[in-house]
Amino acid sequence: MDRLSQAVINHKKSILAVFLIASVLGGLLSLNVSINYNTVDYLPPDAQSTTAIRIMQTEFGGEIPNAKVMLTDVSIHDVLEYKEKIAAVEGITSVTWLDDVVGADTLKTTPVEFLDDSLVESYYKNNDALMDLTIESGQEQSAVEAIYEIIGEENAAAGEAVSIAETQAMSVSEVVNAMLILIPVVLVILIVSTSSWAEPLFFLLTIGAAILINMGTNILFGEISFITRTVSPVLQLAVSLDYSIFLLHSFNRHRQSFEPEKAMKLAMKESLSTVAASAATTMIGFAALIFMRFRVGADLGLNLLKGIIFSFVSVMVFMPALTLLSCKLIDKTKHRKLMPDLGKAGVF
Repeated sequence: MDRLSQAVINHKKSILAVFLIASVLGGLLSLNVSINYNTVDYLPPDAQSTTAIRIMQTEFGGEIPNAKVMLTDVSIHDVLEYKEKIAAVEGITSVTWLDDVVGADTLKTTPVEFLDDSLVESYYKNNDALMDLTIESGQEQSAVEAIYEIIGEENAAAGEAVSIAETQAMSVSEVVNAMLILIPVVLVILIVSTSSWAEPLFFLLTIGAAILINMGTNILFGEISFITRTVSPVLQLAVSLDYSIFLLHSFNRHRQSFEPEKAMKLAMKESLSTVAASAATTMIGFAALIFMRFRVGADLGLNLLKGIIFSFVSVMVFMPALTLLSCKLIDKTKHRKLMPDLGKAGVF
């Protein structure tokens, strides 16, 4: 540990530069990680639904319809026009309606009253039409947006592909919303519990760098689930923030008696066992997810395992370098103690 702490002290500027570059690269690489929004792909191979889909594809061939569109108060002629426009949308591989069952010529020349009611009512009832669509995997969001541009908000679309499209649209915004709630709350707690206005920013920079690097290294997996993309940054921040608190608290205590570099060496040595123990218990918990039959667990577990390792390295290497380079800023931004004295409560 003495060698590591001395190396951090001797090369703090280089360490800072390396982590900043790695964070930027991680952020850029994360934009190229493919996101899988179809939870069916993560079902066990022997699950009933997986087996059923496989049998249907074998017996009937082709794609199974994964969306439905309902048009209200339309004529047969209008429906056929809508169908033609929808079929031309990129990403839609098939559109099925009544004309595919009874024949387009028959439908155009024969009044629907003369057709089999049980057959017609599956597709056309009370001037409302229901079409089956097959949307290509990976094209859901753009295809559904194009469908709504054609049919308008007064009509409706539903099904697995539509749900995936809505999930795609929500996943990014939900992460942003979660962070907009989490970060201010964390900042308030850290400001109250620390003695410098700058220290909370160091905590967030340290874990933020680890999160960006972790997200960037997901490129090694090829793709991750949308659940992993949505949940892992928030979880990584929540479960690893205390590592940096341990280290900086120890540093501030030793700094009352020693120069910054000596205080940091003592703090790193003192905090190593605590931080390592905390990281190890968290890693064991996330490792348990890998054994879930629902393979989203493995996807999320591996991602968070990797994230905790990066958080540990970031706290034990990046944060000491950042803190030593910013000692003057910490001193200039000192504030009075905001946390009330809990001595009596502690005794109780």
